[in-house]
Amino acid sequence: MKGFPDLPPLWLLLFLALNWLLSTIIPGNPSAPVLVWVGWALIGLGLILIAWSALWFWRKKTTIEPHHTPETLIIEGPYRLSRNPIYLALIIILLGAVIGRGQPAGLILVPIFFGILMRRFVIPEEQGLRAAFGAEAETYLSRTRRWL
Repeated sequence: MKGFPDLPPLWLLLFLALNWLLSTIIPGNPSAPVLVWVGWALIGLGLILIAWSALWFWRKKTTIEPHHTPETLIIEGPYRLSRNPIYLALIIILLGAVIGRGQPAGLILVPIFFGILMRRFVIPEEQGLRAAFGAEAETYLSRTRRWL
C-alpha cells in the first residue's frame, strides 16, 4: 500500500493479529498457567528492552524511525550487546504472545516475522550506517553481534 507507514511496530501488530486468528481457528491450550506466565514475562521483557533502547535514541537526539538517516551512531546501552535490540524485543514480544496463546502452530509466525524484519529493516539500516558513518560503522558492525 503506497503511503502506508512501513514501521516495525505495525508489522508486529499484524503478526499479533495473525497469532490471535490462528489460535482462534486452531485452539491451543491457553489454560495452561505456565504458558500464560511465560508469555507475559516475555512480553514484559520485550517492552523493557524497547524502552531501554528508545531511551538511547532520545539521549543521542537521533531518529528512531527506520528508513531515516541517523545523525548519531549509538553504541551504548543495549547497543553494546546487540545491533538490533528493538527488533529483538519485537520478536520476543511476538514469541511471548504465541506462547501465551498456547497454540504451537503459531510458532511458524516467529521466523516469518524475523525474515521480514531482516529484509525490510535490518539489512537496509546496516547499509545506511555504513553510508553515514563509514569506518566507525564498520568497526561497530564487526564488533557487535547483529542479534545476541
